[in-house]
Amino acid sequence: MGILNLTKFLADVAPHCIKETDIKSYFGRKVAIDASMSLYQFLIAVRSEGAQLTTADGEPTSHLVGTFYRTIRLLEHGIKPVYVFDGKPPEMKGGELNKRMEKRAEAQKALDKAMEAGDQAEVDKFNRRLVKVTRHHADEAKELLRLMGVPYIEAPCEAEAQCAAMVKAGKIYATATEDMDALTFGSDIVLRHLTFSEARKMPIQEIHLKIVLQELNLSQTEFIDFCILMGCDYTDSIRGIGPKKSIELIKNHRSIEKILENIDKSKYPPPEDWNYEGARGLFVKPEISDPDSIELKWGEPDEEGMVKFLCGHRQFSEDRVRNGIKKLQKARGTSTQARLDGFFTVLGTTPAKRKADDKKNTPNKRGKLGGAGKGRGRPK
Repeated sequence: MGILNLTKFLADVAPHCIKETDIKSYFGRKVAIDASMSLYQFLIAVRSEGAQLTTADGEPTSHLVGTFYRTIRLLEHGIKPVYVFDGKPPEMKGGELNKRMEKRAEAQKALDKAMEAGDQAEVDKFNRRLVKVTRHHADEAKELLRLMGVPYIEAPCEAEAQCAAMVKAGKIYATATEDMDALTFGSDIVLRHLTFSEARKMPIQEIHLKIVLQELNLSQTEFIDFCILMGCDYTDSIRGIGPKKSIELIKNHRSIEKILENIDKSKYPPPEDWNYEGARGLFVKPEISDPDSIELKWGEPDEEGMVKFLCGHRQFSEDRVRNGIKKLQKARGTSTQARLDGFFTVLGTTPAKRKADDKKNTPNKRGKLGGAGKGRGRPK
């Protein structure tokens, strides 16, 4: 879930923090990708004649199709992707996971009814709700990335927290995810829609945390408390308090403690044994691997290894896989080129200075450059 309704709230209240960009804007950039979110997108988006792509045994392969072709697409645009996989969920996330299990059970019942009624639209709708990224999906994606020569990281806990730490340490340009809690974890830049299918024609949204805080007039700690009020994965929020009321309260009182001292608890009853402090602690000091200890390497793709892995049992077309590998090999050369702004500093020039420089560098009637005073410009 991330942070409930945060994207819409920022678009309405702090629009300058979001800019729409093209994938070409990230040439030469290293980007940390929330792997579980990407696999989920691939599992629900990649379809063949209305059904999941599968192995000979009926196991889905949509996550591999998406990982293979979207990664090639990123590399073709000069982006150096690093996939970050979730580790164990924090204990405080148990409540959210239980809610998801309940919703899945409800979706399964609704799916059964839709199948009995022959309502294909409803069948597709509830099938999507039942999609779940498993450890098996993640392990297969890791093996494919290894064969492609693309690095991945296994986070000790939440992938978004590890991505944010890499961005803050300067090892990565941005976090690519649809979960807005990457901002709450402190990622300076978050990219949404980066791994979407080209067919969806969605522009990439680039969200800057610094501008978020400036436009909301909040510190990072206050922003974390605001996100907890909005609704996060680690604890319940106060019933009856939506986005508008949340920002009003946090601006007036600056912390959840002060809010609890001042709100009408009969009108806005906080959850029983509300562990907002624990949630805040997870955002402020999450369990992560030290970014300085992580070495990122993009290696040579293993062509025969990929053909063996994807074709045969997984039923990928060998011709299409080999064509994809050719693109991958060509793209590696593109992605190894550095951004020009890494080598050059562009200096601002005023119109007056440009005019003076033009005069200085324009030959006069005697063929000499202008702008040199008497006795100047002579070799010493």
